[in-house]
Amino acid sequence: MVKLMSFFKRKQGMSVETFQAYWRTKHAEVVVKLPGIRRYVQSHTLLSGYRKGEPVYDGVAEVWVDDTQVMRTQAGTPEYAAVRADEPNFMDVSSMGSIITEEHVIKDGEIPLNAVKNMEFVTHKSDMPIEAFQKHWRDIHGPLGAAIPVVQRYVQSHTRLSVYKAGKTPVYDGVAITWFDDTQAMRISATLAEYETTRADEVNFIDGTQLPFIITTEQVIVD
Repeated sequence: MVKLMSFFKRKQGMSVETFQAYWRTKHAEVVVKLPGIRRYVQSHTLLSGYRKGEPVYDGVAEVWVDDTQVMRTQAGTPEYAAVRADEPNFMDVSSMGSIITEEHVIKDGEIPLNAVKNMEFVTHKSDMPIEAFQKHWRDIHGPLGAAIPVVQRYVQSHTRLSVYKAGKTPVYDGVAITWFDDTQAMRISATLAEYETTRADEVNFIDGTQLPFIITTEQVIVD
């Protein structure tokens, strides 16, 4: 399967609570009518994430389908037109970015009840071939992150190589997704030696020292 990841901000003037409620209910009701959806998950930025200002995104939508042909077919349907028509009702459409990804499950743990989900948006080193970046991230960096004991589950979503072969430059090269019991567990992770080892490796394949991220809760709409 392939996964479309879309990330965006809420409509200007809309409260976070109203945005989340609309997205979770009214918009979800439109999206689930799309033909060919295998799984659909919304990740809502925690309300506590707004205490120090606006996060980079208010949420991320993840939609799984069998292949990219399904996406192309969807784009010509009235159901897809209805999804796009509803987006301005709750999101700032100009803020939306998306990537088509393939998932790599690095740590296949159960997602705890009421877990928090950390999503980091990754860009590869500019002088590193994309294939080498993906291999390092998956095969070398992945096990380092999986070794952090309080990480319950760890998935890497890599932007598909076909995007680069088509001459396109995606907004991100992937998203690192980790689940924790709660925000306290996340804070504990940052004090561990395994975490320091993971961070020390980032300079070997990632562009920049501070990855954009949001801390979220999952809303599973279609499973």
